[in-house]
Amino acid sequence: MYKNYYVSVVIAAAGMSNRMGSKINKQFISINNKPILAHTIERFEKCRYIDEIIVVAKEEEIDYCKKEIVKRYGFKKVVNIIRGGRERQDSVYNGILALNEKSNIVLIHDGARPFVKVENIVDGIKGVVENGACVVGVPVKDTIKVVGENKAIENTPQRSLIWAAQTPQCFWHHIIINGYQKAIEDNFVGTDDSSIVERLGYEVKMVMGSYENIKITTPEDLIVAESMLKDKDIIYKRREFVFQGR
Repeated sequence: MYKNYYVSVVIAAAGMSNRMGSKINKQFISINNKPILAHTIERFEKCRYIDEIIVVAKEEEIDYCKKEIVKRYGFKKVVNIIRGGRERQDSVYNGILALNEKSNIVLIHDGARPFVKVENIVDGIKGVVENGACVVGVPVKDTIKVVGENKAIENTPQRSLIWAAQTPQCFWHHIIINGYQKAIEDNFVGTDDSSIVERLGYEVKMVMGSYENIKITTPEDLIVAESMLKDKDIIYKRREFVFQGR
């Protein structure tokens, strides 16, 4: 809990993995000998403010998640694995409906983002208490161009105003449930969870995240992820070496 607020997490892991070109769901591909989804859950498991984790998976993968992810790695905060829907939006809504009735703060995270930092999770929780709704993200480094159908550049937005949205995206429970229920009524499909509440007039703040918080989507992303974990392992071993006075 955070300041007596019950904090819930919905991890969306029911994607099709089309761009990965893999025979198995990308969430179950191993990096550094551990499935991507296990790395992701571990980050939230380590955060002391998280009270419950709901994983949303494809129906045919629920048993695998229970046995090979949750049980194998001993995750205590995963209280349920819920069947996903046709679209990500449907899956997240199923997860929200399965939350504990005590839930006050809801964090929604992509299962394929295994490098989210615990401090960014905490910042997201604090952002809800301070602002009601917030999104973890980073300023873009490249110049962005708005391009028309004929590939002609229509305008160049001011780079200092452009951020790349990541997850977790964080909300008071009543805000995100209202957003999703209204989206269902209006047959609205948002590009992310934030867009679903923005359209209702809620102000959503951006919280500084990390450029390491990548979403693993393509085979190239796997190479980057393996490299990141290898570098972290080397740094850890060097620190341990120095600590032991060798």
